[in-house]
Amino acid sequence: MDYVSFVQNLSNGVLIGAVYALIGVGLTLVFGVMRTINFAHGDFVVLGMYFAVLLNGLFGWDPYLTLVPAIPLGFIVGALMQKLVLTRVIDAKPETMMLATLGISLVIANLLLLTFGGEPKSVNVAYAASTLALGNIRISIVLLLAGLATVAVIASLYLLLNRTEIGRAIKATAENRLGAELVGINTKRMQAIVFGLGMALAVTAGVALIPLLFASPVTTGALFTLKAFVVTVLGGLGNIGAAIIGGLLLGVVEVLGASYLDSAYRDAYGLVAFLVVLLVKPEGLFGKTVKRV
Repeated sequence: MDYVSFVQNLSNGVLIGAVYALIGVGLTLVFGVMRTINFAHGDFVVLGMYFAVLLNGLFGWDPYLTLVPAIPLGFIVGALMQKLVLTRVIDAKPETMMLATLGISLVIANLLLLTFGGEPKSVNVAYAASTLALGNIRISIVLLLAGLATVAVIASLYLLLNRTEIGRAIKATAENRLGAELVGINTKRMQAIVFGLGMALAVTAGVALIPLLFASPVTTGALFTLKAFVVTVLGGLGNIGAAIIGGLLLGVVEVLGASYLDSAYRDAYGLVAFLVVLLVKPEGLFGKTVKRV
């Protein structure tokens, strides 16, 4: 085996997996607090991608500069979406909430289709082919920036959840909504904050991925929703730490499979790993062993 090539592919898989982890963390955070699967999560990723495309086309902004307005804007839009739409069905049957998120997904996809058309779009950056040499290993600058952005955002989320009053209130709402209300926590406000955070994380991932991928309003959202679900189940649904590990695992499986088997089936390798985990350990690889963040 060519170990240099293996390490090269492994590093690429870890960096891509870090972005997948960011997507999965947003989904599992919403599930942990609201107890529902957000079927619009992948479309939030696509919104981030098209936001970067828009600002690049209008002002020539670098995608990673787009993160400065994209993160707070994503949080605000997500919080408002929860306040105006989801809070109305928060006490209904679980399938009602899921159908509401599916409706949001359809609205976003069709609005993007009407605004940008059906042609896939991406952003070309001057450093797309640039690499950083680490001995015999060459790391893509685009992948490195995406990985660093992911690490920064997840670290900020960790500090928010573990070092602030809001974070403690979010955890209390996730553990026991009624108990949290009895001690004076506004759980509806916490749910809006969490949904806003979930959208902000998804938008960040979309901006980080746009120099690497093409965005399509119809198909890309469903693909990323599926990847987010795979990531959360691989690690253990509702567990943020496990979602990070699941994202890294998915990235490595996809890259190694594409490199050593057939690149045409890249997305399928992650699904095969997903099915194997479901058969062997339905609660996820780390569902009972990884400490909650």
